[in-house]
Amino acid sequence: MVVVSLESVSGGSLNEAKIHDQVYEALSEALIQGKIPPLKPVSLRTLAQNLGVSPMPVREAVRRLIAEKALELQPSNKRLRVPDLTEKRLMQLMTARQWVEPELARLATPRVTKDVIKRLREDDAAVMTALGKGDVAAYMQANQDFHFSIYRLADADLFYDMARTLWLQVGPFMRVVFGRMGTVHLPKDHHQDMIRALETGDAETVKTSMAADIHEGMELMLDAIKAHVAPEPKRRRRG
Repeated sequence: MVVVSLESVSGGSLNEAKIHDQVYEALSEALIQGKIPPLKPVSLRTLAQNLGVSPMPVREAVRRLIAEKALELQPSNKRLRVPDLTEKRLMQLMTARQWVEPELARLATPRVTKDVIKRLREDDAAVMTALGKGDVAAYMQANQDFHFSIYRLADADLFYDMARTLWLQVGPFMRVVFGRMGTVHLPKDHHQDMIRALETGDAETVKTSMAADIHEGMELMLDAIKAHVAPEPKRRRRG
């Protein structure tokens, strides 16, 4: 089921451009959170109904998402879907993420404040709570919050937009893979290492910890694609 929502839109209170932006953000968040399942066709009309808006702003948002390769239009039935994720494409996404996101983390390090550290600890605590409960949806949200709390600090709009685009393409498949495995079987994350390095201003350790965190998550997805079956659970390592 496609689950998207758009809060705070009321017909007379927002201009057309604002509605277009909010629709795009709502669809983007749904993709990043894996709420739009891969390869399942969906119509513009269905998306518009779910969001409570006319098809026009949805059409504009979809054009942007197609350009970002987060959605594709099927010529046979004119329906939208999340494109298939091949091993080759996933390898490219992995390489891109391991370059862009660690660099964002490095650039963010000098801008970290005590309030940011507090927020990151809260985000990581939410990650661990979700892991303990086996709540994939909560894990996806908390993990995104942690990463983008860092990325927003980098003051590097180009890199930030690249990271968002990469997450748009990965999110739906991350949700499927982690949902099959169960969060209890996810590998060790490196959030605590990052927080400690951010506190001391150690930008290089922040960068390497972020790269390791991304690598492990993407490796799980790669294993699943190579197997072409539901992946076997992996034990979380102690540490």
